[in-house]
Amino acid sequence: MTRLAAHSLRLRSRRRKALVAYLTAGYPDVETSLELILAAARSGCDAIEIGIPFSDPIADGPVIQAASTQALAGGMTVAGAMALAARAAARTDVPLLFMTYVNPILAYGIDRFAEDAARAGVSGAIVPDVPYEESAEIRAALEARGLAMIDLVARTSSTTRVRAIASEARGFLYLVSLTGVTGARAPLDADLEGFVSRVRPVTEVPLYVGFGIANAAEAAAAARVADGVIIGSRLLALAGAGEAGSAGHGDAAGRVGAFLAEVRAALDAPTGADGAR
Repeated sequence: MTRLAAHSLRLRSRRRKALVAYLTAGYPDVETSLELILAAARSGCDAIEIGIPFSDPIADGPVIQAASTQALAGGMTVAGAMALAARAAARTDVPLLFMTYVNPILAYGIDRFAEDAARAGVSGAIVPDVPYEESAEIRAALEARGLAMIDLVARTSSTTRVRAIASEARGFLYLVSLTGVTGARAPLDADLEGFVSRVRPVTEVPLYVGFGIANAAEAAAAARVADGVIIGSRLLALAGAGEAGSAGHGDAAGRVGAFLAEVRAALDAPTGADGAR
């Protein structure tokens, strides 16, 4: 069992709804991105995705695309993301995950990527543009080093395909709550419960919902039916909120940390008999 799988199952056994943050490596700059990762850990996140910026991110909406563009312009690379992750892992025991695309992995080398990620203290990777049917080589390289490959499941996936994907899941299943790219937009799809209910019977792996969660209320609503939530675009928007006309990036870590603490509190709030928080 991978470290991430054990961690995810332990959270579920404690009835703790998982909170996962997505942050782009090198955004707004390298040092601030490290501060953001550590702020997320202090604010109650149970895992943190470190996005490796890529010039053609097909699954990312405008906020993450803009953050990636700025990070790339600032010199962020796969090797730089590895170094950033190692610095973060030395200061927190919250599991770190890479989220990236296949081209950067291939350019870096699959085995080298897996080896360096493990050496950096990363627990897994999400590669959204690699279909399950084509994931064997990357999956094997990661698992050989104790890392989990996190699979995404869309509401358009057939039950047969979901079952196949779930059979190889080693940490959690990433349920894409919306059709389209990442980005906070409201309201959260009312049929989320139906989506989760369709996936739940075919796997024992925890189910985390991402794409489109913008605030604490939406996170709590998603967590009523899923095992955890993933938030990204909203965090990057907060991280960049102090850029215009300010010295440095303002208190980016403070803004992101305060938001995540609010979400954590909403996830931890008692649930009434009617399911309302």
